[in-house]
Amino acid sequence: MILLTLSSEHVRDTVITDEQGQIIYTTDTPFSFGSRTTTIRKIKPNNRRRDQFEVMGEIEWHSWSSSKFRFGGTEVETADFIERRGFTGRKRVFIGPDGCSYRWDLHRRVVVLSRDDRSRTEVARFHRATLGIIGRKRKATLEVSPEVVHMMDTVIMTFIYVEKLRKDKEQSSRNAGLNASGGGVGAGGGFGAGGGFGAGC
Repeated sequence: MILLTLSSEHVRDTVITDEQGQIIYTTDTPFSFGSRTTTIRKIKPNNRRRDQFEVMGEIEWHSWSSSKFRFGGTEVETADFIERRGFTGRKRVFIGPDGCSYRWDLHRRVVVLSRDDRSRTEVARFHRATLGIIGRKRKATLEVSPEVVHMMDTVIMTFIYVEKLRKDKEQSSRNAGLNASGGGVGAGGGFGAGGGFGAGC
C-alpha cells in the first residue's frame, strides 16, 4: 500500500506528502465571491534541490450547476466525467485512463474507491485525522493500491471532488440535527466486499 499524508482534512487547501515526507501534490482554493476554483499542483521531476511544481488540474466549483474538471488541456463537466449513482448520490462512477470502471463510495465519515465490477476490489481509502485521545494521534491519510499508481492524478483529482461532496453532506446533516434540537441555525450556511487488491478490469 502507498500511504499519502494530508496536512489538512480541508482537501481544497492541503499539502499531500509521500511516506518519505516528499511533497507530491498541493491544492489551493483562493476566496471568491463567485464560483471558486481549486488548483492542484504536482511535483515536477528535476535535478535541482528546490522542488518545482506544475499545474496538474483544476476543479471549478458550482452549487446550482455541474462543477468542472480541467486537466490535460481539456474541460469536462463533473456530471459527465464522474457519474452520480444511487438515490442519495453517495456513489460516483468514472472510467479511468486504463479503460476500467471505478466507483467512489461516499460513506458517512470517509470515502472509498473500488473497482466498479463484481470483485469490488478496494484500491483507495481515506482515513480521517485522529486526536490521539484513543490510540495515537495521526494526520489524515489516503491509502492507495499500487495497481492504480499509473492513474494517480485521476485518483487525486476525483478524491478531492468526492471528499468535498461528502464533507458538505456531513455538514448539512449536522446543521439539520442542530435545527431539530433547536440548538442552531438552519442549513445552508472520489469498500465493498472483498478487501484484496487484484489486477485487471
